[in-house]
Amino acid sequence: MPSRFLPLADVAEMLAISSAQAYALVRSGELPAIKVGGRGQWRVEESQLEAYIARMYEQTRESVQAPQGHQPPPT
Repeated sequence: MPSRFLPLADVAEMLAISSAQAYALVRSGELPAIKVGGRGQWRVEESQLEAYIARMYEQTRESVQAPQGHQPPPT
């Protein structure tokens, strides 16, 4: 049975980022996570990771679309 929660190492691997970058996403609140267990290990719910990825796609889409009226003049 697949796990509902992913350790930060798995999140980092899935996003192709370092563990430190994954931890920074969690600490900033950009990627919601919970602490579990006696040692307080961070876990990210798979649905939260998918929602984060969808938000990043949307932000990227918005940032690459040039606003109307702000295009360079023709040469």
